[in-house]
Amino acid sequence: MKVAIVSYGMGNLASVRRAFEDIGAEAYIAARPADLYNANRIVLPGVGAFAEGMKRLQDGGWVEALQDVVMRQRKPMLGICLGMQMLASAGYEGGLSRGLGFVPGEVKRLDALGCKLRIPHVGWNEVRYKTNDALFCEIPDLSDFYFVHSFAFTPENDEHLIATTHYDCLVAAAIRKDNIYGCQFHPEKSSKAGRQLLKNFMVHSPC
Repeated sequence: MKVAIVSYGMGNLASVRRAFEDIGAEAYIAARPADLYNANRIVLPGVGAFAEGMKRLQDGGWVEALQDVVMRQRKPMLGICLGMQMLASAGYEGGLSRGLGFVPGEVKRLDALGCKLRIPHVGWNEVRYKTNDALFCEIPDLSDFYFVHSFAFTPENDEHLIATTHYDCLVAAAIRKDNIYGCQFHPEKSSKAGRQLLKNFMVHSPC
């Protein structure tokens, strides 16, 4: 099973690839959009600002390729941190920018969502499931995952929100729409629970 990790200049690709290799996946860095077509799974990592991330995806020709392999061919996709946020319709980091629009919703700063604690949110937080989704098979509810972020995804449709975390206010921890997943936390930094989540993504089947 091959997993392509999108290389658009924002994200720790090496640690994500190692995490997938550790669970037996054939992971490779996709340096150009054409590389996505050889994969069974697509991963969009990311660290940084929404506007800059979307500009790099646009400039690199990634948007059209992702629309093709994910939306038309329906290959399973996982967005991590900024990668999850860019699945949204729009984001406000670095000015209002259009997102990929794969999962309807907006990305706003944590304090704009009512969070009063220190920003960025950095550290381990419990994740509570809203649905019995395949992404969390064999991972106990309220398991800890590792977060680093200042902005958060607000889905337009509550059915797309599959897990939350509490950081003085309720924050989207994971989303799903059909074959498209996103997690605000970093599974590659989340020990045993993160390892199991990556395994579940590679299987992509109901619990």
